[in-house]
Amino acid sequence: MLYDKSPMKRWSSWTVLAVSLVLASCGEGALLVKDNVDGGVVVYPYRAEQGTLLSSFRKEAVRLMEQKCPGGYAIVREGETKGRLRQASPVAGSSDVVEERRWGIQFQCK
Repeated sequence: MLYDKSPMKRWSSWTVLAVSLVLASCGEGALLVKDNVDGGVVVYPYRAEQGTLLSSFRKEAVRLMEQKCPGGYAIVREGETKGRLRQASPVAGSSDVVEERRWGIQFQCK
């Protein structure tokens, strides 16, 4: 069986690879953005229609707090924090911009 390496097939293969890499890089989960001796701040992206408590990234945030504070932690405050804007389309010149909302949790170890 011969493989057809026409320019269109090569172009489509590269396009699929590029889109996959871009989507993978956009999948940032929970991050410990401030690390103190006795606590810190974690942030994670969420969708407004899903809410902050049901976000799968909240579980990651809780795991980060548990790793930082094996003896337990207390949430000092939480709320929406500065998000980021990112281009929704990997195509150069596209004007599709998506605002990524972020939720922050300040915690203190017990």
